[in-house]
Amino acid sequence: MISPKEIIEKEIAKRLKTEPAKAKAINEIIEISITGDGGGIWTIDCTKDGVTVSEGTTGNAKLTLTMDAKDFVDMYNKKLTPQAAFLGGKVKVKGNIALALKLGSLL
Repeated sequence: MISPKEIIEKEIAKRLKTEPAKAKAINEIIEISITGDGGGIWTIDCTKDGVTVSEGTTGNAKLTLTMDAKDFVDMYNKKLTPQAAFLGGKVKVKGNIALALKLGSLL
């Protein structure tokens, strides 16, 4: 099974680097906080050329998403839609909710 770390550091980072228009559309710093087994905190900085994805927090995020590791992996594997996760209370959004809507294309 793929881990949240692999999804964020490899898959999402790759998409943002190979599709710079997605990063440019986001143009903010985002923090993803994963709880449970394989969890952690990652910061995705889409404000500069050459998007950076790093483990840990910078405290500068305009949006923080928090969710359980299993739900995050399920969302990546298309077993859970971002909308269902939000409406079902499986993802917590802190900050710019409009920005959260742009993230669906990364998963």
